[in-house]
Amino acid sequence: MTAVERQVAAPVDADGIPALRRRISAVLIASQILGGLGVATGIALAVVLAEQVAGTESLAGLAPTATVTGTAVLSMPLAALMTARGRRPGLVLAYLIGALGAGVVVAAAAVGSFPLLLLGMAAFGAASSANLQARFAAADLAEPQRRARAISNVVWATTIGAVLGPNIAAPAGRSVSGLGIPETAGPFLWAAGVFLVSALLVAMLLRPDPLLTARALAPVEEQSADARSIRAGLAAVRASPRARLALVTVAVSHTAMVSVMSMTPVDLGHHGASIDLIGLVISGHIAGMYAFSPIMGRLSDRLGRLSVIGLAVALLACAALLAGTAGASHEQSAAGLFLLGLGWSAGLVSGSALLTDSVPQPARAAAQGLSDLTMNTSAGVGGAAAGLIVAQASYGWLNLIAACLLLPLGALALFTRGKRVADPASPV
Repeated sequence: MTAVERQVAAPVDADGIPALRRRISAVLIASQILGGLGVATGIALAVVLAEQVAGTESLAGLAPTATVTGTAVLSMPLAALMTARGRRPGLVLAYLIGALGAGVVVAAAAVGSFPLLLLGMAAFGAASSANLQARFAAADLAEPQRRARAISNVVWATTIGAVLGPNIAAPAGRSVSGLGIPETAGPFLWAAGVFLVSALLVAMLLRPDPLLTARALAPVEEQSADARSIRAGLAAVRASPRARLALVTVAVSHTAMVSVMSMTPVDLGHHGASIDLIGLVISGHIAGMYAFSPIMGRLSDRLGRLSVIGLAVALLACAALLAGTAGASHEQSAAGLFLLGLGWSAGLVSGSALLTDSVPQPARAAAQGLSDLTMNTSAGVGGAAAGLIVAQASYGWLNLIAACLLLPLGALALFTRGKRVADPASPV
């Protein structure tokens, strides 16, 4: 045990863990609300800002792509920091990088530099990485039979920021008028401030560190520093069929969701939908993603991770069927996008809980970083390919391909269920 871990172990005993869990969860939920608000506020007008700076619509899509890329690239370095120093330093650094990125975006808009804008958007993605990693911080001290619920509560908190963010983008833009900054960059200035508050909140209140506390309370045989490296995390995932399934679940669910969702506004527009209607459909999709995650957490804890992974496959397949065959039926498109969000929620919550269950405690932070790297890289590729598929074929074909991605996931889940060895400490 390191000196840092000895310090966090001293004031915490078994009787104090329930109260500590509640406090850690409250801090993470608060930071998640703020982080989600900052991300949603900035992203709301990112494409519009990119088009203004680049001077062409064809390059505008690179802005969100840069953000996804930044989220993926930063996942492993942040995981390495958390593995070595705990959750608090990693989350604080991620929010600070996100704030810096938002500031660079504002500067890029002021001077009209598109390459600088993309650099800022990539750093802005660190805040998304912090939001993703927060769900694992909630699981550090959770009881195994309530781990999915702990994860889902933090995921749910994103709902508040995701809903409020786009609605304050316009006031944020107006607030910078007269400062020589384009109004479309105003939301990023606000986002920088929100991320700084998030970093301060985590730095001051996420004490004792949940990951270091969990390590200090772990059995002696699990306290070897050699078992905490990134290499050990990769080895742990390779050695566990359930961990591999968890990784595939999160990656496939996220890729299918991002690919279909990103092109739905385009398809709706081609079928005569107004901007207001498109906004309602996307709002319903976001509600499906986040608002019902506590239900997915409870189902995952009660029915088992594998059952909810099966539910995720079914929901995503139904979503692809409805959205891909909707045509001019806007109601059917809305239903499909809502189910797409529900399926993503089921896959993310159950997959994240299963991954945490399936690797040894020392290797968890590294394995969780690998999970976020995989899911964001896959989604980045999927999102880029989605536009090409729709341009060369159709939106219906995009949904069919997304549905085909689910086939190997479903087969792997069935195989893992048939081969798994019962683990009473892991409700899978």
